[in-house]
Amino acid sequence: MFRTKLFAAAFSILVAVAEEFSLFNEASPAQATEQQDAQDETIWKLKAPERTITEIEQPTLETMTVSASVYFPVPGQTDSTPFITADGSRINKENPKKHRWIAVSRDLHSRWGGEISYGDSLQVTGLSNELDGLYIVRDVMNRRIRNRIDILVGKDDKVMGFWDDVQISKLN
Repeated sequence: MFRTKLFAAAFSILVAVAEEFSLFNEASPAQATEQQDAQDETIWKLKAPERTITEIEQPTLETMTVSASVYFPVPGQTDSTPFITADGSRINKENPKKHRWIAVSRDLHSRWGGEISYGDSLQVTGLSNELDGLYIVRDVMNRRIRNRIDILVGKDDKVMGFWDDVQISKLN
């Protein structure tokens, strides 16, 4: 009697495990292949959306208008540690421009009541084809400067300039 109950319990466990792992599948392997082929055909018959990319709503970024200039990592334009930014990042002495880092005036920085923080990515437009693009905020400017960004470049990059009406958009 005990053996029969033990055999029945083991058999029911075996059936439950087999159902869980689909060992007792109603469809044969050939039917499964045909079903897979039918699904593959459906994928290829999907239609493209009716809307074009320009019609799809793009997220709107809040832009700010600032002035912009460039700065070199030298003591006359920074503090006594020109190759260390305000957030502690180290500037490559050989090619500072490759970082694509900027400094923002303190009125724009969150530490002093602004909306921009260290590490934020900013889309900058209105400078030039070479300088427009994505930059990361790593530094702040002297307290006397307002509503401005400063683009980090090297002395050998031969980039100079001051721009008004530069548009910046915070990406993150």
